[in-house]
Amino acid sequence: MRGLALAVSWLTVLPVRAGPADGAALDPRVAAAAIRWAPLVGALLGAAAAAVLLGLTALGVPALAGGLLTIGFLALATRGMHLDGLADTADGLGCYGPPERALAVMRDGGAGPFAVVTLLVTLGAQAAALAALATRPAAGLVATTVLATAAGRAGFGWCARRGVPAARPGGLGSTVAGSQPCWVAPLWWAALAGAAVLTVPGRPWQGPLAVLLAATVVVALSAHTRRRFGGVTGDVLGAASELGVTVVLVALSAG
Repeated sequence: MRGLALAVSWLTVLPVRAGPADGAALDPRVAAAAIRWAPLVGALLGAAAAAVLLGLTALGVPALAGGLLTIGFLALATRGMHLDGLADTADGLGCYGPPERALAVMRDGGAGPFAVVTLLVTLGAQAAALAALATRPAAGLVATTVLATAAGRAGFGWCARRGVPAARPGGLGSTVAGSQPCWVAPLWWAALAGAAVLTVPGRPWQGPLAVLLAATVVVALSAHTRRRFGGVTGDVLGAASELGVTVVLVALSAG
């Protein structure tokens, strides 16, 4: 359960004390377990986001505004960590030069044009998808949001799989790089795809297809960032999460 507690501490603003005592090194086994628990934490965040959106809808807030506010809630609930990773990854992939140059751009802390455009498109797509989902029955909205946020975090396991080195020393990437057996992410994706059969009544294929598309995007992102950066970073994990969430939400809001 230490891994679950660490996942909650890492991935949310909840005040869960799960790290080592001051001066002590983090147990790599606990860090690896936290990555495996991440989709469950994502599901909890999705349930909370669905509750926020349902509440806003009940108050008469316009659907798109409710979607944007829900995305804002998720950013606050996760300290904006995944969005920061997406922005830094976009800037790193958008620059020219060797891996060292890309990693330096990612460490800079500023938001370049690639980061701004990527965030605008991603957040806009998420908000629009949630606005469309807000018009559907509450049960479907909750199931879809939970599925999306869980599927996004399932991508951590693929990006941190064995054989993928850390792109640089220090940070979350070096802590969890190579820590996951290759079956962890596919097992999560398969389980979520099975559960997704029930997300869209009358179209049992749509949920599994959404998970498959999200998995495909994460696999492609991991392959590209490994070539471009030389390995995985914490920013890549955040980018994988946000892209996976976006793909599932958009795919399930269609139709």
